[in-house]
Amino acid sequence: MMRFRFAPIPAALPATVPFTGPETLERRRGAPFRARLGANENGFGPSPRAVAAMARAAAEVWKYGDPDTHDLRHALAAHHGVAPENIMVGEGIDGLLGLLVRLMVAPGEVVVSSDGAYPTFNYHVAGFGGRLVKMPYRDDAEDPEALAAAAHRHGARLVYLANPDNPMGSWHPGRRIEAMLGALPETSLLVLDEAYAEFAPADAIPRIEPEDARAIRFRTFSKAHAMAGARIGYAIGPAELIAGFDRIRNHFGIGRIAQAGALAALEDRDWLAHVLAETAAARARIAAIARENRLEALPSATNFVAVDCGRDGAFARALLDALAQEGIFVRMPGVAPMDRCIRVSCGPEPEMAAFAEALPRALRALA
Repeated sequence: MMRFRFAPIPAALPATVPFTGPETLERRRGAPFRARLGANENGFGPSPRAVAAMARAAAEVWKYGDPDTHDLRHALAAHHGVAPENIMVGEGIDGLLGLLVRLMVAPGEVVVSSDGAYPTFNYHVAGFGGRLVKMPYRDDAEDPEALAAAAHRHGARLVYLANPDNPMGSWHPGRRIEAMLGALPETSLLVLDEAYAEFAPADAIPRIEPEDARAIRFRTFSKAHAMAGARIGYAIGPAELIAGFDRIRNHFGIGRIAQAGALAALEDRDWLAHVLAETAAARARIAAIARENRLEALPSATNFVAVDCGRDGAFARALLDALAQEGIFVRMPGVAPMDRCIRVSCGPEPEMAAFAEALPRALRALA
């Protein structure tokens, strides 16, 4: 018998995490990975200007970070052409998603998402007592029309959509997202996860006014800006909704070092262009490696590629394990039919070469 009585909602939940980290997997296998290609991190690294800014800020780490993230919020507002009141900075998109669910969803209220979409969002919905309704993907992409229809059927408070998508790398044109907004019930809020927006074609980004009460958008410094370890992201939305975060957020959750690094990264457009070019080259490299092994790389607007293994989820999972034995860390979608794929993050050429070397051996081991 447990000595502690948890509150009812967490007491009913399993003790779990949405993802098993590569460090945990390395401890289990007793050796480091040769190629870390499973977490969609940006192996090309952060802006040297961001690194220098964080190094300077380290000398003042004895101070709390600015709880208003004033300088970064104003820089982000200028970058996006919105007011500072339309920006909320938080501990990555993951942290902000948890705050949004806590702010907007009462126990038992419905949240609509896609079966196989980013699981951390589902984790927050369960953790705050929401009821999750999931719609299937269509043609390896989330289905905006089906999500909007489900929102009407169930009276959803929130509707989650990632564009571009994780785990498949697919994307919708912005006009389709705009049409989805018009199809939502008035009581629903679109939660638009744009973690991979910097990698996407320009026409994939919808035109949504910051004061549009139908949507809140999320961006991150974890992907294109290569600052996943700093845990810093932001939301763009109506000022009234953004102000609501102040009721529940951790006001000292973003440290000085992360704020300094994010501000410098945002200003370094040349480094971002460099990373985008390297990522595009790595996507092409992964596609070539897939073809050489008679596999199919799906089109991607992200910093990873879903590789269709041509079989079922059991085969893809076995390939994942065989690659791990070769020292290559990759992941896979968790739901059929997307689980026929493995998901390979873009990385520097030495890691791409290690993947190219290991993949045919892993496939032969399964023959």
